[in-house]
Amino acid sequence: MVDTVHHPLFARFYTVLARLAESAGTAEHRQELLSGVEGRIVEVGSGAGTNFVHYPATVAEVIAVEPESYLRDRSRAAALHAPVPVTVMDGSADALPVEDGWADAVVFSLVLCSVTDPAAALAEARRVLRPGGALRFYEHVRAGSPRRARLQDRVDRVWPYCAGGCHCNRDTPRTIEASGFDIEHIRRFDLRLGWVVAPVAPHAIGTAVLRAG
Repeated sequence: MVDTVHHPLFARFYTVLARLAESAGTAEHRQELLSGVEGRIVEVGSGAGTNFVHYPATVAEVIAVEPESYLRDRSRAAALHAPVPVTVMDGSADALPVEDGWADAVVFSLVLCSVTDPAAALAEARRVLRPGGALRFYEHVRAGSPRRARLQDRVDRVWPYCAGGCHCNRDTPRTIEASGFDIEHIRRFDLRLGWVVAPVAPHAIGTAVLRAG
């Protein structure tokens, strides 16, 4: 399969940033994201595999999908040290290499900001989830303050070109709800890792379920 995403410089930068951010609070966020998850999991956009060590023993299997070749290699290396079975696959968020209804949960972790079409990615999540399955998300999001949101809109004119296609102003919780999910729990907070990444400080961790009917 030809890589659908190719950001070699940003991928290397992101790998270092993710490792440093673990000691600055994101390790606790990832544990919160994955707390209580169980069964068969699809992780969309696994990046460098930073989530893998945080999966609890209640998880039977993880299929991790990563379209960027450098990050996919890092994920495969991380999978060797995961406490649960992890298979890393090539693929894209809008065409997951997983059967209908296979997953007990789908995990999005700092990825819906950068996919080309978040609604298509969430439609794929609906497809691969079993009835009653859960969506777990940990994303930087559009600021609640109108002033900060306007600033994000201005910055976003250049941000994707510097950050591997990442958009800093997406209202991801609203998109999740518009895509056939009900959010059961959400916690919003600011993650401040420095002024350079201030446009992506607003974050949210939450759980959503497929909307009945």
